Amino acid sequence: MRVKPQPEPWYQMIVQRHTPPRRVWCNCLCAFIGGGLLCSLAQSALFVLMEFGRLTRQEAAPLVLLGVILLTALLTGLGIYDRLGQKAGAGLAVPISGFANSVAASMMEHQSEGLVLGSGCNSFKLAGAVIVFGIVSAFSVTALKGLIRLLLG
Repeated sequence: MRVKPQPEPWYQMIVQRHTPPRRVWCNCLCAFIGGGLLCSLAQSALFVLMEFGRLTRQEAAPLVLLGVILLTALLTGLGIYDRLGQKAGAGLAVPISGFANSVAASMMEHQSEGLVLGSGCNSFKLAGAVIVFGIVSAFSVTALKGLIRLLLG
């Protein structure tokens, strides 16, 4: 069995001196506020559509999701979403906006290769893992739920 050599103590001191301090609590707070603002904006839009648009929750919810997706894609295209993401951190990476951002960013990155073969073909490269994981986890949870129902009667 091969033993991994340990770094010298002087090297550890240099690394510690030049490593910036981790701002975990500040990052958590920024993510909480950023994600909270995004979700509050979406919830407010849902209430407005239900109250003034006279829509039911089932009719208004897809419109709100579409609005979040379109707003995220637009802000990604304008370069604003990345700057917001640097400040708000993981708070803006909630599933629907994070997915829209990854698709839009991938399309922008490959736009020089053409509309179909560049943007179209590469738009789901980054998001492909999300789609596969979503399908596998949905299947697994459904199978587990069915098994539990079968066992419990």
